[in-house]
This record gives sequence, structure tokens and C-alpha cells, in this order.
Amino acid sequence: MKTISIPGLSKPVSTLVQGSDYFSPDVYEKVCTVLDSFFTIGGNTIDTAHNYCDGKSEVAIGQWLKERENREDVVILTKGAHPKGNGPRVNPEAIKEDLLTSLERLGTDYIDLYTLHRDDPAVPVHVIIDALHEHVTAGRIKAIGVSNWTVQRIQEANEYAASQNVIGFTFSSPNLSLAKPNEPFWPGCISVDEEDVKWYEENQMPLLSWSSQARGFFTGRFTPEDRSNEDLVRVFYSDANWDRLHRAEQLAKEKSVSQIQIALAYALNQAFPTCAIIGAQNETELLSCKKGADIVLTKEEVDWLENGGNVHKSW
Repeated sequence: MKTISIPGLSKPVSTLVQGSDYFSPDVYEKVCTVLDSFFTIGGNTIDTAHNYCDGKSEVAIGQWLKERENREDVVILTKGAHPKGNGPRVNPEAIKEDLLTSLERLGTDYIDLYTLHRDDPAVPVHVIIDALHEHVTAGRIKAIGVSNWTVQRIQEANEYAASQNVIGFTFSSPNLSLAKPNEPFWPGCISVDEEDVKWYEENQMPLLSWSSQARGFFTGRFTPEDRSNEDLVRVFYSDANWDRLHRAEQLAKEKSVSQIQIALAYALNQAFPTCAIIGAQNETELLSCKKGADIVLTKEEVDWLENGGNVHKSW
């Protein structure tokens, strides 16, 4: 499987990242089957979070790491400082609390990729960078990143880090998909737009996309008339996205793949380093994702999938 490099981390990061929001010791046999199969196809990076399944996701991964004795072969991405009922938690105390808890659950003394799960624009970036720097210096974190931050806040934080000669954010995890959302899937979530894409390209910052396949929009199971999935209707139903789906179907036929594999390939063939966080739950889904990750798209194909036009005719 293809990999990318993330500054601060000596290990390569597989372009497919196995998501674990359904992991739990209660389904541990399934967890083992998925993770073993994921590593068999060449993956090495697992995405989790302090709050997934009330912490059970990290516990299950920690159990698997202990049994397989493969911690040094695995890239762990976990997230912290997610809001709770009483509001935002992006502050030094919450970061420390969540990080130490995640380390204990995972049974490890370091996190490869540590991510702030949300932003709180009311907190100055210097407070956040200084807090994370303490944990990087202590060896608890190899590389720091953000999930659902605007590029403006990332830029501000990294300018401060550079001014202090400390490590800034070296990767980001917003949503990037061929289907463009009408509104955030969850409050506070960020999906990159055209201007954001230019920023990532100019800065060559690695982007690890969640919902890169638009939560099943490209499976072929949905039509404009089928409005049974309220969230999908709310977020992804639009004329422009149905047009993108039709173009994905057309290109998929030409390449003898499926349209959802084309959607995955779109996210992985940008002009900057990208990974896709996937929610595969069995070997069949993993193999489908692997095939999608292997597809090479030209810039013209990527642009045509997104915007249409007559470019396709000249391939």
C-alpha cells in the first residue's frame, strides 16, 4: 500500500487509515479480524479517539496491540479535547487529561499522531501550542495535528510555533470528499473548500480525510427520490453532487471499478499528501478500499470529477 510521510514521525503512514469508531471489547473478535486483515493488505495506521465508544475503542486497540506485540509496527492516531455537554474543552488541562487516559487505555507510552478533535477559537493558539509542546518534549507525542480546524487557525498556530522555534501542526484531518456538503455533518466539523485545497497544496500539509467516501453516498444505494436517510439528504443531496455521482459512475465503467472506489481515489489523488480514514468492517470492504486506493487519477480526471466540463473528452 502507498504511504505518506508526516513530519515528526519516523514511520510511514499508510494512505488508508482504519477507523475504529465501532471498536469495543464487546466485539473484540471483529476488531481482530478487521485489524489483522487491514495489516495483511499493507495498512499500518489506526484512527481512534478518546471519546469513541466511551473509550472502549482505545481499550480494544490496546488489547490487540498487546496480543500481537506489534506496537512499533503500528501508527496510532488518537484524538482528544472533544467538547462535552458543558462546552469546548480545548485547553491544557483537558488535553493532558485526555492524552494520559488514552495512553493508559492503549497500553503505550507514546502516541504517533495526536490530534485535537475540535477547535475553540476563543482560546489563543499560543496556549494550545505551548500545552502540546510540553507533551512532545516529554516523548508522549511524536507529531501533533488538528481535526476540524480552519486553515486560518492552523496557519496562525504554525506561525506562532515557528516564532518560538517549536513544533507546530504537521497534519490536519478535515473532511475532503468528492461530494461537497451542504452543511456540516456534525456541529463544528470542517470540510475543505476550493480555497482550502489551494492552501493545502501551497503548504503541502498532509490531510487525513474523514468521510472521504461521503458516508456511502457513492455506493449506488441512494437516489434523489430516496430520502430515507435524513442525514445524507441534509448534508449531501444536491444537484451538483448527483452530477458528481454520475461522472464517478462513468469513469468507474471506463476503469472497470466501482463508483465508490473512484470517490476514494479522488481523495487520494490530490496535489498534496492525503490519506483516507475508512470504516471498513470486514475483509470484503477492506479489499474494495485497497482497490480504490490503488487507482491513479490524472489532475484532469480529478478536476472533471469535481467540476465537469468537456475535459473528459480529450483523455
